[in-house]
Amino acid sequence: MKVPLSEIEFSFARSSGPGGQNVNKVNSKAVLRWCPQTSEALSEEGKARVLEKLGGMLNQEGEIVISSDRYRDQPRNKADCIKILEEKLAQALFVPKKRKKTKPSYSSQKRSEKSKKKHSEKKQGRTSWSARKSRFED
Repeated sequence: MKVPLSEIEFSFARSSGPGGQNVNKVNSKAVLRWCPQTSEALSEEGKARVLEKLGGMLNQEGEIVISSDRYRDQPRNKADCIKILEEKLAQALFVPKKRKKTKPSYSSQKRSEKSKKKHSEKKQGRTSWSARKSRFED
């Protein structure tokens, strides 16, 4: 799902990632903030699903905060944040198909009965006749 860039707020900070001395000078870490409750890209049902599934990612203001300092430059970290948000939203908005209840077919029931009977006879054949006879006499 694509989130309009107008709904996303970015801030930048000094990164702890790779970059050598550049890390101390350049704000390459990207921090994305997006509020699902006020989003116009989601339906009411979609908002409910996102809040249910991604509730642990929300801060006190109700925003989803994602940061990235994977790369050395700001634009790639910004794109990485957007990609992470879109992946999380796709997972949250996925609705699994409902399972249809089915009955086993007549022939499959018969096959099952036949295999159980065969297995039972195989087990019965392993005991001695006297042991079987004493079971029925009790």
